Amino acid sequence: MDRRHIVAVTGIGLVTPYGVGRQALLAGLLEGRCALEPVDGARALLGTRTTLGQVPAPVTVPDPPGLRLSRTDRLAVVAAREAWTCAALPLPPTEDCPVIVASTVAGLSDIEMTAAVDPAAYCRAGGFARLTSYPASHVAEAVAACLGTRGMRLGLSVACASGAMALVHAARLIAQGRIAMALAGGSDALSGITVAGFHSLRALDPEPCRPFDRARCGLNLGEGAGMLVLEDLAHARARGVEVLCVLRGWAVTNDAFHPTAPGEEGQWLAQSIVRAMERAGVKADDIGYLNAHGTGTPLNDVAETRAYERAFDRRTTRIPVSSTKSCFGHTLGAAGAIEAAITILALNARVLLPTLRLDDPIETGAVDWIRGSVREAEYDYAMSVSAGFGGTNASLVLEGGRGNTPR
Repeated sequence: MDRRHIVAVTGIGLVTPYGVGRQALLAGLLEGRCALEPVDGARALLGTRTTLGQVPAPVTVPDPPGLRLSRTDRLAVVAAREAWTCAALPLPPTEDCPVIVASTVAGLSDIEMTAAVDPAAYCRAGGFARLTSYPASHVAEAVAACLGTRGMRLGLSVACASGAMALVHAARLIAQGRIAMALAGGSDALSGITVAGFHSLRALDPEPCRPFDRARCGLNLGEGAGMLVLEDLAHARARGVEVLCVLRGWAVTNDAFHPTAPGEEGQWLAQSIVRAMERAGVKADDIGYLNAHGTGTPLNDVAETRAYERAFDRRTTRIPVSSTKSCFGHTLGAAGAIEAAITILALNARVLLPTLRLDDPIETGAVDWIRGSVREAEYDYAMSVSAGFGGTNASLVLEGGRGNTPR
């Protein structure tokens, strides 16, 4: 990486099943509180109960001129405003700031389930306009319009690694010196169509999920948004703003194995982890915490564990790992951004966050499964790892700030 262009994180904004704001999320995680709840209304659609992570309060944002906002858009706008304020940026903006937002659901959150039950009737009744009016880039357009930012607007959709990919894309542009700052992240609202799709794949756990537990049987879907302000470290210093962390390294790979199943041996996820550490200039022993993808599905958790065994085979101690999806569910296109933000919050609070309901973990000599309660720990570097359908993998190496300028 060009060391003249170090990527700093100066703003974090979050909307999660714990509520609006990063403090609400951190408080819930530190309390070990589960934000997953059973939704009996799903019986009419799925024939069974399911458990979801739902944002508890209505999220209201007025439609800007010329745009109709979906729930996914509104979640992103609220998170973006918090990130913008956190980064001490002025409104209206005084300089260009590209907006890069990932989503897998986008406007599907606002489409009635009749579209799945009787698509022809839905389209004849005017539903076709709604089905075709929310491209993936719409979320970035909505954020930019509501904040009044100028510059590139980009939507990304590469399955469940999308949120992390948005951060990687922004970081690359900053590291290359092509932009000074960017607002990047992901947003996805719950959608009946999406829930039905995962149910058809037999990927859902009707009870709160148990990532990395031997008795795991699936994931829980959640909703939310995570937006981060990334900027050139020199740019942040010139503004005199607090640096929350530095994004030291990143890497993306693809399994090219199966449309939905991960590569069984985890070699390509492991490669993304190793390459991210190489780019960051850190060793395996330097990583003090890893926030895992950890969905709770039988296939993912085994492949992911094998990836950690490969990537950290030269560590002198076991790598501390947890999945915070056990707390509020899998937020799909938002997950990589939300979990990167969680990793930053944990890193600066000097804690290791546990996986809930991890009673009988997968046996491995490489991983120190964090379970039970929050642990206090001193460490400088952490990782956030994401994976998705189609074999997409993304790994981030983060260095803590704690109000100071990292090395």
